[in-house]
Amino acid sequence: MIRILLAEDQRMMRGALALLLDLETDMEVVAQVPAGDQIIPAALQSRPDVALLDIELPGMSGLDAAAELRDQLPSCKVLIVTTFGRPGYLRRAMEAGASGFLVKDGPVEDLAEAIRRVLAGERVIDPGLAAAALSAGPNPLTQRERDVLTAAVDGATVADIAAKLHLSQATVRNYLSAAIGKTGTRNRMEAVRAARRNGWL
Repeated sequence: MIRILLAEDQRMMRGALALLLDLETDMEVVAQVPAGDQIIPAALQSRPDVALLDIELPGMSGLDAAAELRDQLPSCKVLIVTTFGRPGYLRRAMEAGASGFLVKDGPVEDLAEAIRRVLAGERVIDPGLAAAALSAGPNPLTQRERDVLTAAVDGATVADIAAKLHLSQATVRNYLSAAIGKTGTRNRMEAVRAARRNGWL
C-alpha cells in the first residue's frame, strides 16, 4: 500500500481527496493535517511514502514544509497540489525538493497516477505550468527583497518594516526601490501584488 499524508486547509477539500484516494486499491491516507506547521510532526509519526501538500497553508507554507521534509524524512516524496499555478511556485517547489507539481482542477485519476509515478522516481509536472515557468524565467528578487516585500504586505510603514527585519530605514527603502524596479511596478503595493502573482513571495 502507498501511504499518503494530505495537507490541505479546506476541510471539505481535504475530506473529499482522502475519500477518493482511499478508493484506490493500492493507496491509504495515513495522515491529514490542516496547517503547514503540522506536516513534519505528522509525517515523522505516520511515515508516509508520499506527502500531498497545498502551498498556501496556515502556520507554514507547503513549499517551506517540502524543504523540511526533504531534510527530516528523505524517503517521503513530495507532490505539490495547488489552486495557484504560478511559475514562481513551480520553481520554488523544485528547489525545495518536490517530485511533482499539479494544479487542483485536474481529475482525481490523474492525481492517483501522479502519486504512483513520483513513487517510482519520476518527476510529474503540470505541462501548461512547466511551459509558463520556462517562459517566465527565474525569480529576479533577492531573498532580502522578498523579505521586505513580505513585510510590506499589510501596508506596513518603512519604519515598521525596518524594526521587524532589524534593518535601517534607508536599507529598507533601497530594497523596496530595487523590488519595484525589478517588478516593473510603480509602488510597493503593486510590487507585492506582482510578486505574488508570479509566485515569487
